[in-house]
Formats: sequence, C-alpha cells, structure tokens
Amino acid sequence: MIEPVHIVGGGMAGVEAAWACARAGVRAVIHEMRPRTGTFAHRTGDLAEMVCSNSFRSDDHERNAVGLLHWEMRAAGSLLMEMADRHRLPAGGALAVDRDGFSAAVTEAVRAHPLIELREEEITALPEGGRWIIATGPLTSGALAESIRAATGAEHLAFFDAIAPIVHADSIDMDICWRQSRYDKGETEDERRAYINCPLTREEYEAFVDALLAAPKTEFREGETAGYFDGCLPIEVMAERGRDTLRHGPMKPVGLTNPHRPHEKPHAVVQLRQDNALGTLFNMVGFQTKMRHGAQVEVFRTIPGLAHASFARLGGIHRNTFINSPALLDGRMRLRARPHLRFAGQITGVEGYVESGAMGLLAGRLAAAEARGEAPEPPPPETATGALLAHITGGADARTFQPMNVNFGLFPPLEEARGGRRGRADRYKGYTDRAKAAWTAWLAAGPGAARAAE
Repeated sequence: MIEPVHIVGGGMAGVEAAWACARAGVRAVIHEMRPRTGTFAHRTGDLAEMVCSNSFRSDDHERNAVGLLHWEMRAAGSLLMEMADRHRLPAGGALAVDRDGFSAAVTEAVRAHPLIELREEEITALPEGGRWIIATGPLTSGALAESIRAATGAEHLAFFDAIAPIVHADSIDMDICWRQSRYDKGETEDERRAYINCPLTREEYEAFVDALLAAPKTEFREGETAGYFDGCLPIEVMAERGRDTLRHGPMKPVGLTNPHRPHEKPHAVVQLRQDNALGTLFNMVGFQTKMRHGAQVEVFRTIPGLAHASFARLGGIHRNTFINSPALLDGRMRLRARPHLRFAGQITGVEGYVESGAMGLLAGRLAAAEARGEAPEPPPPETATGALLAHITGGADARTFQPMNVNFGLFPPLEEARGGRRGRADRYKGYTDRAKAAWTAWLAAGPGAARAAE
C-alpha cells in the first residue's frame, strides 16, 4: 500500500502539492491550522487565500518569466491556474483574480477530491516519521518556526513583509481619477481600463512624501530587525531612499493620459487595481505600508481622488518566515538532515503566489513519485520551475540568501545568435521557447508521468 503524503499548510504551495499527489494517484493529507487558529492577515478559513495582492502578475508566456511559469503550471495540470483562469478579472496583461471566488473554488475542489483529506489542525513541531511537505508559507506559526529553527540550526528565519490597502470603489472620485491600463495594455476594452489612476502634481506629490515620512509607523519589538524583500518594500521605506523613488516606482506616471486634463502630464500617479469580480474593491498597487492605521487613512486621503476614500482593508506589516534553502535542501527539496521532510513555497525563499504554487506543485510530484517507488529527477534548469529550484537549492549564495521572484537572470544563458548579440525581446523569446520544449519533455518522462496522463 502506498503511504500518503502529509502536507503542512493549505496555502498556494500546499494546495498545489496535494493536487499533484492526487493526480499521481497518491493520497494527500493537508494539515491546515485555519480557521481554528487564525492569523492577522487572513480573513477566511479558505485554502489558498490571497492576503496581499490579488494578482498573479504578467500572463505573457512568450517574453516574461512569471508568465512562462504560468504556462508550465498549466501544462502540469495546476489547480491554481485553472481556478485563476475561471475567476480572472480585467487587469491589462496581468492575471488578476476575484480573490474570494478564487479561494472558495480552490477549497471546494480540494474538499471534493477523493484522494485529498483536509484536517483543520495545527502542526506545532516537525514530524519524526512518514513523508511530509512543509508548506506553511510566510506566516508559519511561532511553535513550528521554533521547531524548524532547532532542526536546521538557523539563527534567523524571519524578515518583515507588508500588505497594501484596499479601497471601496464607490468612494473614489472619478471626476479626478480615470480608468486606464499603462500604455493601454490589454486585448479588450475592460483590460485597457482595468486600473483607476489618481494624478498628483509636483506640489501634491511633495506634500504626500512629507506626510508619509512624518507619519507614525509600526515599531518592531526589541531584538527584531527589518530585512525587507526588495520586491515588496513598504512605501515609506522607498520614500526614505530618496524623494523621487516613489515616482520612479509604484507612482510612475508614464504610459498614462489624464482625460480630464489631456494636455497636462501628472508628476506622479497612484494606480488602483480591481480586486473582486463585482468591481467594488480596488487594491492600491505597490502601496505596502507599515504606517499605523489612523495615519494611513489621513495620509492616503491626501491623494487626489481619495479625499473621501473608504478602506475595506488597511495595510499592515507581518513576519515572513523562510529557511536558508541553499544550505539546507538537496536538489529534490528535501531537508538534508531529515530527508523525509520536504519544504515548498515561500518558506523556501521563493517570492510570490505563482512561485510558491510552482514549488508546491514540484514538491508534490517528487514526493508522490517517491511514494510510488520511483526515482524522480528534478526539472531541467532551462525551465522556469527548474531555474527556481536550482536557485534555492544551490544556485544562490547561502551567505546572502534572500527571497527571489522568478526572472530570466536565474536561467542558464542562451547561445548567442549568429551575427551578434540578441535583442532583449528576442532573448526573452529564446528563453521561453527553450523552456517550453524542456518542460514538455520533462513532463513526458518526469515523476508520475504515466499516472498523470491517465
């Protein structure tokens, strides 16, 4: 009898791991502490709840690394990608979803699968036997984090991450704001109008930065230090790096024309992205913050168009747990000191919903293959999934290891085209063409291939 694979955590990685096991004919047991034990960031007891952005980022699978990761996951039968496609929202070239509909559909699919069991319980220590995948994500409970610390000898597991506010659409002043995706990206009119834009003059921008820098912030407890992931910096940390940092980052005004004042280019723009299918909620793009809640309301209402903004959720700061994977994991995501334990998702040092799901999918396929008595090979580094795996299991320097999004810098270089260097667009297309061929071949011969094809 094939022993089950136990998975700790019902987030993006845990769900994909369980689904991959079930597709390979191996029973999976998800141990999820919510809703019995909640976190400050989660609102529901649903699986794969999106607590920060509602976007899976670019869906361009020909010239974008995360879009390529979407393609690979879809080709491997990803549950997350299937449900994201079903609950897609207009977002230009990005894959954004109705977060509540998405997580509810994922939960329903998992509960309905005959080979997946969901246990609502907290695992407080690393198990000693069996076959386990630890996919607890950035909000790993304190007790389990301490158990991981003891088992790995790691001195530091935590850095800090921040989430962005969500605004009620009917509280946005559309006599000041307008709907437009940057550079009018999108194939449909809805996609080209997927974002709401709030324009700021130079004087308004300078006043906003002053208010932002002066606002009271969340303080760290004694002994804690902040080591933010650069891709998710709080806006006030960005502002501290220079007064123009924001307008060259999340508040950049390029690719947009204000129809209320078509001959005046805004000095900066705040973008809000649709957050649910009804179009009643909008996420402040790139506005992760550690400001205190009262200060957030006061400061954000200085933004033109948001003077009377009503917030469905304010921003916040939280502990993000990850292990030093290059020093601890082997090439099949197993803890070297305890190979019955695999780690997957953000706890391994990949950053983002898609990356977490991809590592969960891979961990599930590898664990299921081992449970069936196979000797699985990891995907080649020419693929997006394989490039991420190679990075966290030895490609990165363990001494300076920090969370990383998928990007073409993680891929083996391409052979140069005859006649000189490739242009950037051609180079990116070269990466994706090569990756798709390699991924297709790996799926055909990889772990659980015969069973998954049934």
